[in-house]
Amino acid sequence: MTGDLASEMVDGIDRFLRDEIDASIADRANHWSYDFSSTDAFNQSIVENRQRLAYILGVREQREKFDAPELLATTSRPALVAETDTVDVFAIRWPVLKGIHGEGLLLVPRDGKVSANVVVVPDADQTPEQIAGLSPGLESQSQVALRLAAAGCRVIVPTLISREIEARGAPGHAKRAKVTNREYIYRAAFDLGRHVIGYELQKVFACIDWFSKDAGVDAEIGVVGYGEGGMLALYAGALDSRIDRVLVSGYFGPRERIWEEPLARNVFGRLDQFGDAELATMIWPRRCIIEHAKAPEVVLPTEGGAPGAISTPSAEEIKGEIQRAVRHEHIEFGPEESPKSFGSVLDQFFLELTVPSSENTLRILQPADAASQQERQQRQLAELIDYTQQLIPESHFVRQEFMKELETNSLTEHEARVEEYREIFRHDVIGHFDHDLLPFNARTRRTWDEPEWTGYEVMLDVFPDVFAYGVLLLPKDLPPDERRPVVVCQHGLEGRPTDLFGMEHRAYKDFASELCKNGYIVFCPQNPYLFQDRFRTLQRKSNAIGKTLFSTIVPQHQQILNWLKTQPNVDPQRIAFYGLSYGGKSAMRIPALVTDYCLSICSGDFNEWVLKNASTRHKFSYVWTGEYEIWEFDLGSTFNYAEMAALICPRPFMVERGHFDGVGDDEWVAFEYAKVRNRYQAKLGIGDRTEIEWFVGPHAINGEGTFRFLDQHLRPGR
Repeated sequence: MTGDLASEMVDGIDRFLRDEIDASIADRANHWSYDFSSTDAFNQSIVENRQRLAYILGVREQREKFDAPELLATTSRPALVAETDTVDVFAIRWPVLKGIHGEGLLLVPRDGKVSANVVVVPDADQTPEQIAGLSPGLESQSQVALRLAAAGCRVIVPTLISREIEARGAPGHAKRAKVTNREYIYRAAFDLGRHVIGYELQKVFACIDWFSKDAGVDAEIGVVGYGEGGMLALYAGALDSRIDRVLVSGYFGPRERIWEEPLARNVFGRLDQFGDAELATMIWPRRCIIEHAKAPEVVLPTEGGAPGAISTPSAEEIKGEIQRAVRHEHIEFGPEESPKSFGSVLDQFFLELTVPSSENTLRILQPADAASQQERQQRQLAELIDYTQQLIPESHFVRQEFMKELETNSLTEHEARVEEYREIFRHDVIGHFDHDLLPFNARTRRTWDEPEWTGYEVMLDVFPDVFAYGVLLLPKDLPPDERRPVVVCQHGLEGRPTDLFGMEHRAYKDFASELCKNGYIVFCPQNPYLFQDRFRTLQRKSNAIGKTLFSTIVPQHQQILNWLKTQPNVDPQRIAFYGLSYGGKSAMRIPALVTDYCLSICSGDFNEWVLKNASTRHKFSYVWTGEYEIWEFDLGSTFNYAEMAALICPRPFMVERGHFDGVGDDEWVAFEYAKVRNRYQAKLGIGDRTEIEWFVGPHAINGEGTFRFLDQHLRPGR
């Protein structure tokens, strides 16, 4: 074989994931048991599906109760911002979650006669004022809020978090990444099981709460949305049966390429159960109108944030997705011809309302200036960030409750109970492909011949299009009949197996060949986290079907160990893992699931991992970096690094930590490791099986305490 095998690996995983995404279309049927015999029966039959959808969208908390929205006024600016002869327009806000409010406009008929209650959700880059006709930027047809209010509807228009791109960094530190406001919320919320989509849905649902309990108005409830608002309207209609009518504009279509869309639309496991067709089916028998409107023109560059784009599907693609719906008589589509502007089908489809022929003149009493709109955007952004940050310390107690069945002082009980948690980690957090491993079909070649060791390249089949690749280092003093321990040495981000041996790399320090010179058999796998966006989109493709990058890496490692255990000089009971940086991430996740690893060493990565992923305060947070694939959904409620280490326990586990390693601060590493030490030493009485080595140095292998730890547990007495 010739060429770059690492590149071929990434390409093969990409083909595999695309095939899995395509297969998800047919597989979705396995998650549904529809009962269309009545509306009540139908709603009961999809209860679990709605619960799952709410979970992955981050719709968790109970909303705040309130009597009515607040009018937003000051001594210099009344709440009444505009009027016509028949409609008043007010600036309002309303409580949603503790510390989170919706803000926007309320349009009400002056005569008090309300024919319908409607939430009109604009695109993320539109303001409520534009969609109500108070600010320029939209043609009259798309000023949907004003049109509906003129026809007798009571309308709320919420403000969405925009796609404005800002350079960001921890307070007091250099700005390191340019991300949109929406991606900023996504980054801070995802590991905590929350989502910018979920927060904005809660704002819509809070409006529905008010509409539903307002005894003075008995009228249908509708949600209309365009672009990002169309997405929210579709999700809202699927989740909330109180909504009678839904109009989705500039959004609906096949979602199998969701990984190309802006990162803020990434929903973990979305395509497992929910294409747009399934979401529209959930609205049955209520009316769902799909407007064929041109989608917002969005192309997001890679400037520290995730690349993404929004495109307009064809009429054929939209109709094809509608036809996939199990029941679609309640779904209406138009126009058939080329896409029109938002609002083109409003009069025809929504609530059978017609705008009066003689339009009232809109009188703007309080012009909406750019500064005040920007202040409102910043308030909305700050509320969501502040709420999310409050979840970080609280998540510690959520994990305590989650792990309570494993809090035992008995090693026997720990080993009996840990498997249940391992399966949760495998299926719900990392994600598991339910495929049998292929036969090895091992291909090897001798590529290195050094004075003290020989190096072989190894390729093994794993799944169709997926192979494992790495380098096996064999000591030259190895007798034919001797079985020795193996250390699997794992590189970090953008690394190669060759970085670990035969050179003085500043981070790896030739530690693989040093271990081989010390008598260990060494295997250096190629993990697929290289080639920047090429591998990061693998995470996005994986997330779409409820998987992660490690859903592929774990079976690669299982196949490597299966093969190693067949080799004549390998002791199958003594195979250890030692990884730096992204290899340290691997050291937390792979041995937690691949129990054939008898020991794990995490170097240059161990951390208060939820804090590192979600904090908008600490300089070491991933919120500020280009690793936009790094987040794993809802670790805050399940597995931080102490909990992952609990899955490795009672096998030996070690942390290697340089005081000047910028991946974290010593106090947070110590805080998280203290929980590991407590489990091993205080609870289970096996303190000799865990250790942390602090050394004066940077993000690098130290290779002193870790080498002793390996000798202690792999070659005791030596």
